[in-house]
Amino acid sequence: MAPTPHVHAVQIYYEDTDHSGVVYHANYLKYFERAREHFLGVPELVQLWEKEGVGFVVYKCEMTFREGAVFGDALEIRTRVERESDYRLVFHQDVHRCADGKRLVEGQVQLVCVNQHKTLVQLPLSVLARLTAAQAAAGPEPEGG
Repeated sequence: MAPTPHVHAVQIYYEDTDHSGVVYHANYLKYFERAREHFLGVPELVQLWEKEGVGFVVYKCEMTFREGAVFGDALEIRTRVERESDYRLVFHQDVHRCADGKRLVEGQVQLVCVNQHKTLVQLPLSVLARLTAAQAAAGPEPEGG
């Protein structure tokens, strides 16, 4: 059973929309990034880079758009993560509209761990511990979820 996802709230403002009144597609990448940062912990990511010289870069990203969010929508970005290898994390991220629970966008973002020279390095133990703790705190996904 997959763990319960981490949930990050996003409010849609007029500035998020394009000429047709829906959220501009590239903005979902920003929402996904914010949700991942909150999942892993912003202070922890800063410390990881400044003290250990390790960070993450996007290796691959896929998104499927089902319906566009609009100005005024309140959204939830639901994030689950799995360790793909000693170097890579895969984040499964979905956008849901709070008003009706409808899934609007599905995404999968793969990150690899690099040092300050942009050389591939193994995932730090601190990150693995954070993932284990987050998954344990979330618990199992409810039946039918």
